[in-house]
Amino acid sequence: MSNRTSPTPEDIRAHRADNPKLRARDAAQALAISEAELVAAEVGRGVTRIAAHPDRVIPAAEQLGEVMALTRVEACVHEKVGEYGNYHPGDHAAMTLTENIDLRIFQSHWVHGFAVETETETGPRRSIQIFDAAGDAIHKIHLRESSRHDAWAGLVADLAVEDQSDTQAVAARQPTEAPKSRLDKRDILRDEWARLTDTHQFLRLCSKLKMNRLGAYRIAGAPFVRRLDPKAVDDMLHAVRDAGIEIMLFVGNRGCIQIHSGPIATLHPMGPWQNVMDPGFNLHLRRDKVAELWAVEKPTQRGPAVSVEAFDADGGLIFQCFGVGKEGRDSRPAWGEIVSKLNSAEEVAA
Repeated sequence: MSNRTSPTPEDIRAHRADNPKLRARDAAQALAISEAELVAAEVGRGVTRIAAHPDRVIPAAEQLGEVMALTRVEACVHEKVGEYGNYHPGDHAAMTLTENIDLRIFQSHWVHGFAVETETETGPRRSIQIFDAAGDAIHKIHLRESSRHDAWAGLVADLAVEDQSDTQAVAARQPTEAPKSRLDKRDILRDEWARLTDTHQFLRLCSKLKMNRLGAYRIAGAPFVRRLDPKAVDDMLHAVRDAGIEIMLFVGNRGCIQIHSGPIATLHPMGPWQNVMDPGFNLHLRRDKVAELWAVEKPTQRGPAVSVEAFDADGGLIFQCFGVGKEGRDSRPAWGEIVSKLNSAEEVAA
């Protein structure tokens, strides 16, 4: 992206004026630029550059009351309504943990920040938008009608940075890491997998063996993993809805993981999208982008942790879904039963 000729801010604004109903992400793709470049073109016209570090952004967001938090990857958008709070900073990772907004934050990817205000027929639409070095969206905070709009002007003034230019330099986008397996380490993987006592130990095991998550799944075999028919993602969502059980659904990019904990009630498919449309939680999933779907079981001290995990064609993680354990348990029999009934990829092929 850094070695191409970009449209000027004037070109970008003209395109936006000619296509007012086009979503920002789609407008950026049409112009072959990053979304951060698109937003930057409006600096001074309702957009203000702000500090991007979560140590500044998240405490500021706590002033806004009820908002909508949005984190996405290419194939999935995760939206939660709630209030920011209970922020825990860290040298490499941070978190915010409230009843409805649950984030894991990797601050090295929080590079460009903007406060965005757009006038509409129903009043101003306001948001805080964070992008990585390549200009891809990391996390967005959208104000709602019930938000504390009277805090907006002070928040923007406090977070504003000196540079208020309307052009944005971006770095080359880092490709998704391809699946990495080590067949010569398969026995070690299986032996040490069987001795896990916490799910967080798994990625450390993969790193030690020079593998990554999907690479390990591809060689581990039963009883640890079962490859599912990608179309079973719909079956999973319908079964969770019908059973009324609670799940934890993770969607994350390099800079932010956002988690929904609770049931799902309303599914609304539209074209390739499957949509969860519940008060306080929306999920928009491109089913046609799910290239691999895996049922995964990891032993823990609190019982087996069973997940369903979706990957795109490049090997990128789209989402992870777990059952919510009760009374400190990682095991949830009703969730395990749902997962056990999902079609295997081998069964569909046969």
